[in-house]
Amino acid sequence: MNLFLYFLTVVIWGTTWIAIKLQLGVVAIPVSIFYRFALAGLVLFAALLLTRKLQKLDRRGHWLCVGQGLCLFCLNFLCFYTATQWIPSGLVSVVFSAATLWNALNARLWFGTRIAPRVMLAGAFGFSGLVLLFWPELSSQAASHETLLGLGFALLGTFCFSTGNMLSSLQQRAGIRPLTGNAYSMLYGASILLAGCLVAGLPFEFDSSSQYVGALLYLAIPGSVIGFTAYLTLVGRMGPARAAYCTVLFPVVALSVSTVVEGYQWTPAAFAGLALVMVGNLLVFTKWSPFFRRPCVAR
Repeated sequence: MNLFLYFLTVVIWGTTWIAIKLQLGVVAIPVSIFYRFALAGLVLFAALLLTRKLQKLDRRGHWLCVGQGLCLFCLNFLCFYTATQWIPSGLVSVVFSAATLWNALNARLWFGTRIAPRVMLAGAFGFSGLVLLFWPELSSQAASHETLLGLGFALLGTFCFSTGNMLSSLQQRAGIRPLTGNAYSMLYGASILLAGCLVAGLPFEFDSSSQYVGALLYLAIPGSVIGFTAYLTLVGRMGPARAAYCTVLFPVVALSVSTVVEGYQWTPAAFAGLALVMVGNLLVFTKWSPFFRRPCVAR
């Protein structure tokens, strides 16, 4: 079940970049993010009401959802969309892959969870693999004030993503199931975005083209309702550090799709990077490791 949820998350989030790219243009970025999570939250909330699976939350549960909505469905996306204005998307993906390490560290700080050497080693392999995959894009990036701003926003977005993971863990420890937690959190996140857009005076335009509407539906239903539910279920079942390894693998899926759609050219360095990412997956999901062997027992 864990493997199914893991690869479902990777496949969905590995293809959402196409839909995000199709949304850029007429509608302001914060407004598009608001549309996405308002729609996703309403759909999920309605489905839970119709199936009578919506849980009642106490005051603490609502505050946990407000925090998750702010971190995971608001600030996280605003930071990453902003970062891509100054640095290449490949560099953003490399920074985001550090979520595995952030989650391991935050789980230690929040819950006292021991940082498993296997997970840290897997994160190091994955990070190194992504650097090789995106090396042409990274090596051409000149250091500048804008570059530092972009890196800063990408790091802040990754931290917000990790904090949202911790809040989801708290929800699930309190007995709040991911579907209910996501429904409330998405609506709270959308409400915060709405308030921010109103204060900033952003126009609530809407692009009625089939391209924009199709992208919005894909991001709201598969990308948000299914993707985040699958991922946060993994957070509860596997722990934040292991679940976050999804963030390393889904850029690889995005590149695979880009090979077909945009003619991405694979290089020897890219293949080496892919191999490192696969080794990281092996370390996360199996007991095999060439680095940690059981000691020999005398007979």
